[in-house]
Amino acid sequence: MMDDGLVVVASGLVKRYQSVMALAGLDLGIRRGEIFGLIGPNGAGKTTLIRAIVGALQPTAGSVRVLGLDPIADRWQLRRRLGYMPQQPALYPDLTTHRNVAFFAAAHSVHANSGPVQRTLELVDLVDRADDPVRTLSGGMRQRVSLACALVHEPELLILDEPTAGVDPELRATFWQRFREMANRGTTVVVSTHQMGEALECDRVALIRAGKVVAAEGPGRLFRSRRATVRLDDGNGERRIDLDDYERQLPALMHESSAARVTIEMEPLDDIVLRLIREGEE
Repeated sequence: MMDDGLVVVASGLVKRYQSVMALAGLDLGIRRGEIFGLIGPNGAGKTTLIRAIVGALQPTAGSVRVLGLDPIADRWQLRRRLGYMPQQPALYPDLTTHRNVAFFAAAHSVHANSGPVQRTLELVDLVDRADDPVRTLSGGMRQRVSLACALVHEPELLILDEPTAGVDPELRATFWQRFREMANRGTTVVVSTHQMGEALECDRVALIRAGKVVAAEGPGRLFRSRRATVRLDDGNGERRIDLDDYERQLPALMHESSAARVTIEMEPLDDIVLRLIREGEE
């Protein structure tokens, strides 16, 4: 049984590699039909968590339930309902785009010549490259093939590890449009990303540090204490004011100010994440 609509439940999840603690008692719940982001520095445990969710590793301690199943004991049941796009595309370079997608379709009992294969190629805009060997494709196109392989069996839960790494902004926007369409249809999408702009596209975001969840909430709340530097120029000189909480402090400042010119420099999202990580270490 799933807990209150949660499709992923991790409780006290620990994974140790000899002297390295990759996951240190991590607790997390992911809801059905949401886009859930995983952010944090390299080595924080994001990929290890994903591998635990998809049943690619045995936890040292704790538990994880996915769609009500144990990812290890119930791996064959789970794989029919789960789509996984790894950080590095796991494709067959000498096979064509179509044959790669068809191969993964067959692994999920979807016929190679069935509608889902063609629809998936259309979804990732690769119909015109369907007969080209994957080795002839660009890096961005290989990412699209990898996404198609994860989508072809129409999974209930889609796990994506850095899906837009190395792709151009236009393709990144296309990917996120597809993710939102899937979530609107009830698919749960879990995305690991280093792009803070992508974190804003998620319904909720978990900030992971040293194998634990520092915070898990909507990106608006996670980034609500954004800092800013405001420069006010009243014609007789410029005055600089640093705000610790931009959303709360700026309206009052602007109400009191008679400046003719106002310049605002926002704290970068990456800096907010680093600050939250450091605050979690204190």
